[in-house]
Amino acid sequence: MLSYIKGHLTSIDGIEIFPLISLVIFFTFFVGLTIHVIRSDKKTRDDIKQYPLED
Repeated sequence: MLSYIKGHLTSIDGIEIFPLISLVIFFTFFVGLTIHVIRSDKKTRDDIKQYPLED
């Protein structure tokens, strides 16, 4: 089954760019989310921290 998929993917021109694009998108999202969390103020983080405990 894997060789069937691999055979079809190798026949597509330019397919090697898609893993690189997905890595860049993931890395950008992760870095952006990390920066957002670090830059948020303490009150916002404390409010979000209490969400699971509220009814």
